[in-house]
Amino acid sequence: MPFIAGPAPAPLPAELLSKLSRVSFPTLGHYLEEGFADFGIRRLTGTARVVGRAVTVRITGQDSTVLHHAAGWCEPGDVFVIDTGGDTRHAPVGEVLAATLSIRGAAGVIVDGVVTDLDEVEPFGLPVYARGSSVLTTKLLSLDAGGMNVPVVCGGVTVNPGDVVLADRNGVFFASVAVVEAIVDTALADDAEEPELVAELRGGARLGDLTGASEAVAGFGAS
Repeated sequence: MPFIAGPAPAPLPAELLSKLSRVSFPTLGHYLEEGFADFGIRRLTGTARVVGRAVTVRITGQDSTVLHHAAGWCEPGDVFVIDTGGDTRHAPVGEVLAATLSIRGAAGVIVDGVVTDLDEVEPFGLPVYARGSSVLTTKLLSLDAGGMNVPVVCGGVTVNPGDVVLADRNGVFFASVAVVEAIVDTALADDAEEPELVAELRGGARLGDLTGASEAVAGFGAS
């Protein structure tokens, strides 16, 4: 299939970004089941939490021509989400690509595949997530294939350009703005209650009593 370039996604709402900078990402997992990348994609460089809009790139096998082109259009706060088409041998991201994205202000890179040059990328501070590392890299083969700002699959999740991307050492999450806006206030409220919950546990309270789980268990088998 020939190369496809979709329109640049809209910026994420400033108020939503502010809320996401404060929320605990795993709290979202209390309420949602979809959008969580499989655990094989882990943070390999950087320490900062990732919050940003998805810029999606689909490459073809060994060819990273499309990715090099797309990197030049990176804007501050973008998270590059790279679909390698299932290739876990060739690394499309290394020192030069990471330098480009870092200089242009990317918030992070998520690769459903492998990356390279970990020692050289680490000083940039750019959070890079991938399935592992390799010394075998992609090439500039100039194939008329792949896409930029098109739907991709990363970690088993379909990601659309402009989706919210959240990532930290726990894992990676993708969702539409609408999905995240519908749940973020509830998640923030939960986060605000947790210190009090922990304080009660330190005081001797039982977790099941505080959460209602023990009451539910007491009713098991009752009819």
